[in-house]
Amino acid sequence: MSQTPEDTGLSSDQAEVRAQKLAILRQTVAEVYPAHFHRTLTNEELSEKYEGIEPDTLTGDIVTVAGRVYSSRNSGMFMDIHDASGKVQIFSHKDTTPEAARELLPLIDLGDIIGVTGEVRRTKRGELTVNAHEITMLTKSLLPMPEKWHGLSDIELRYRKRHLDILSNADSKVRFQQRSKIVSGIRRFMEDDGFMEIETPMLHSVYGGATAEPFKTHHNTLKLDMFLRIAPELYLKRALVSGLTDKVFEVNRNFRNEGVSTRHNPEFTMLECYWAYADYEDIMDLVERLFETLALTIHGKTDFMYGETEFSFKGPFKRVPMPDAVKEATGIDFRAIDTDEAARAAAKKAGFEIEDDWTWGECLAFIFEEKVEPTLIQPAHVTHFPKDISPFAKEVPGEPRLVERFETYCNTWELGNAFSELNDPEEQRKRMVEQLEQAHARGETDKRLDDEFLDAIDQGMPPAGGLGIGVDRLVMLLTDAPSIRDVILFPARKTRAD
Repeated sequence: MSQTPEDTGLSSDQAEVRAQKLAILRQTVAEVYPAHFHRTLTNEELSEKYEGIEPDTLTGDIVTVAGRVYSSRNSGMFMDIHDASGKVQIFSHKDTTPEAARELLPLIDLGDIIGVTGEVRRTKRGELTVNAHEITMLTKSLLPMPEKWHGLSDIELRYRKRHLDILSNADSKVRFQQRSKIVSGIRRFMEDDGFMEIETPMLHSVYGGATAEPFKTHHNTLKLDMFLRIAPELYLKRALVSGLTDKVFEVNRNFRNEGVSTRHNPEFTMLECYWAYADYEDIMDLVERLFETLALTIHGKTDFMYGETEFSFKGPFKRVPMPDAVKEATGIDFRAIDTDEAARAAAKKAGFEIEDDWTWGECLAFIFEEKVEPTLIQPAHVTHFPKDISPFAKEVPGEPRLVERFETYCNTWELGNAFSELNDPEEQRKRMVEQLEQAHARGETDKRLDDEFLDAIDQGMPPAGGLGIGVDRLVMLLTDAPSIRDVILFPARKTRAD
């Protein structure tokens, strides 16, 4: 292997130089992209195994490692290679490395993936190192690496080319590793608590379970317009009716054809669950135990930082009825207001811009959103929602305008939504018909009544507490991410042409 790009006066363009190096490798190496390579240790395992050896020590142990070249010094004499678990230094010198292996060094660029067999040592400076005896080219990278110390400065490029973001940004890599731990931690917690996970359809002929604009598609064989799932609720409730289990959940992907923001993505992940013979107070306890468990999983404690604010997921969380929170913030006592007209008048007198057809509950919810939501920093459950905006929750005993519903807030964000679920089949049908009429009045002509779900409820669903948690927002909080697109590996985006 005597010929190098420098020997032949190759172009200075990095991509062209790499392509020319690949051509040389194809002539001189048996296989530039081999099908397999057997490591004896990952880089993390190597670090753990030899953690205790002293500086300036040769172990005599021969290992085989592999990884992507992140740095190269002294014409390749020192290289740092990274695998998914960490890095290790490679040392190639005429005293330890055969000439055949050293001849490969001029053809190795940053970003190439190599395998190395050699002796483990710790340098005088304390760096764990493998003295290379053999070097194997595993993948020749044809494009340069992003600048090491600053990563990708273009935010949109980070989302469009996530592989480069993770290659160059350790924080991004750690965040997505933590997301995996959070999602698996949710499943483990739910299963340990006695819940069964099931899978429900993502293609619906009738969409429902939430109020949102759906994505529409077409099934060619069935000749049927269908919709991507906006929520799994109506199928999970059918599972309760069936008696398959009393505690059911799904970690699900939902699709809502609506806006994009730092807290909204059209495709997102939710935990949704239903617990027979439980109510919304049982679900509050469940949320607190789940959040505490996840904080311990990621941070080893229940306190953590998001930006410059410290949060605590140690329960119990503050619990406050919505009418009480609004009264404290504005002085308006909605419980003392009897009619829709009086509610609108009180809201307008306080300076709120209220629509002329809004109900008592819509006025209450609007003022809550305007005045109370921005103050909900530490975790809190807001309870006693208006029935007007909560058609599928049971009434609060003695307060027919309010229902047993709560939303969990933290950092002013809604993280979860839960009900004592309505299971009266006649009332369920009545409210769904009303909801359908309202949707049609808004121009949502695709919206239809889900008769199959109503047939199931007619069969009899036990009393139950139901819950939905936005997993992406929860991951944002626990990993200190400023945008939802920082915690979704491949977020929705326009094409390059757009």
